[in-house]
Amino acid sequence: MGLLSLVEDRPTPKEVYNWRVYFCAATASMAACTIGYDSAFIGTTLALPSFASEFKFAEMSPSHLALLKQNIVSVYQAGAFFGSLFAYFTSYFLGRRKSLFLFSLIFIVGAGMMLGANGHRGLGLIIGGRVLAGFGIGGCSNMTPIYISELAPPAVRGRLVGLYELGWQIGGLVGFWINYGLSETLAPSHKQWIIPFAVQLIPAGLLLIGACFIPESPRWLFGKGKREEATKILCWMRQLEPDHLYIVEEISYITEEIDRYNNEVGAGFWKPFKALRDRKIQWRFLLGALLFVFQNGSGINAINYYSPTVFASLGITGTNTGFLTTGIFGVVKTALTCVWILFLIDHMGRRNLLMIGAAGGAFCMYFIAAYIKIAGAPKVAADGSSKLTPGGTAAIFFFYLWTAFYTPSWNGTPWVLNSEMFDVNTRSLGQANAAANNWFWNFIIARFTVNMFATMGYGVYLFFASLMVLSIAFVYFCVPETKSIPLEAMDRLFEVKPVRKAHKTVLDELKLQELEFRQNIEGLDLKEEKPIEERVESKV
Repeated sequence: MGLLSLVEDRPTPKEVYNWRVYFCAATASMAACTIGYDSAFIGTTLALPSFASEFKFAEMSPSHLALLKQNIVSVYQAGAFFGSLFAYFTSYFLGRRKSLFLFSLIFIVGAGMMLGANGHRGLGLIIGGRVLAGFGIGGCSNMTPIYISELAPPAVRGRLVGLYELGWQIGGLVGFWINYGLSETLAPSHKQWIIPFAVQLIPAGLLLIGACFIPESPRWLFGKGKREEATKILCWMRQLEPDHLYIVEEISYITEEIDRYNNEVGAGFWKPFKALRDRKIQWRFLLGALLFVFQNGSGINAINYYSPTVFASLGITGTNTGFLTTGIFGVVKTALTCVWILFLIDHMGRRNLLMIGAAGGAFCMYFIAAYIKIAGAPKVAADGSSKLTPGGTAAIFFFYLWTAFYTPSWNGTPWVLNSEMFDVNTRSLGQANAAANNWFWNFIIARFTVNMFATMGYGVYLFFASLMVLSIAFVYFCVPETKSIPLEAMDRLFEVKPVRKAHKTVLDELKLQELEFRQNIEGLDLKEEKPIEERVESKV
């Protein structure tokens, strides 16, 4: 088996890899476009001279201005934290699809509030709107990965959940470039800075409309006892008849896992909390949380939200120059995310990507810290410009090299892992825990990044690099490989020790179960298929 081979858990008909599952995943991922856009545009919008002029930033003290900017950015993460937790409630009672509709509607209301802000009314509408928009985004960040993972065939689950990350990066790309384009084409004015706020409504509106047409998750429906509706949607999604062996087998795995959990824990809104008494479940919740601790500890959100501040620390000054450098950063991230989805996440697997990305990223951060320590603060001329030294140019190169290591590893892989590592009854609660941790640490980074750069200097980069080194040991000893493992086999995967051998052990067991299942149904009126060990995904 090659490093880049695509592994199936069982023989899979080519019809399963069809446009419908990609369409549903892409539609749900419009939520990620909204998240990515907001994380990128807000930092450069705050740096626009027209925004600073209208809200009289020049009249504020440096400490007050830093606090105000941090509050504008961080209230969004605070809202998202609570939205991601509330999504557990809506997911249980409304389902995945209706939850996406509800949270996109909440976001649209919040984004609309921001459009009412101006110099006369002050920043209250922006801050209040960002709290509400953050609440909507927090709910979407919980629902989208779950929805996609529950629709996806195991062999391409990472790729499909990866569409969520691709949407994040496409939104970020637009967010990084929009203020550069506006600063080049429009004179400083109210219109110049209000346009980026208005653009938020585009992906949110597309998600709101799309949520009316995509089906509910069949696994959620099975969990609610709606077997007939769930089977109909599953057959539509797989493009197979109800009596096809693949469908019969998949339904058997789903219902068996639901029955097992109902017998052990029981069904109900509060039952997943009861499951938290199980040390095995507690361990998975801890792993999910720590994945986002280390993701945010890489420094990515400090760069996303305060890219002008980060590039200024490397010697890049001037509004448009900073915007241009930030825009290139967005292009690199988006291009590498495409590589991650198409060639890496379902081929190299989750563990290898995380460890390689952390090792390379840490080296780059250490180099940048060493450069700033040796070169000191960048020298700025009277006109506000500065000239990069050869060492500064090298630091910029290593910054983009860090991006090349980080993006195909820690950027989206924690979302993939958290969407697939829980069973059907704790999946929504587990994803709520993961998303809440993501937004909590987002909030911490957004709230204190400016202060960190002001007080720690090059130490900020040493801090991020050291956390990336720690993450290597964490992944190696604690995180099992999940690629190609069915959602219903995750409990078994996390039982196998040592962790590094769990993936192969479970895949071997699944092949034996597959043979037993086929032997047990011999003679029934089902379409038989020849078993195969491994097959590359058919092109559609």
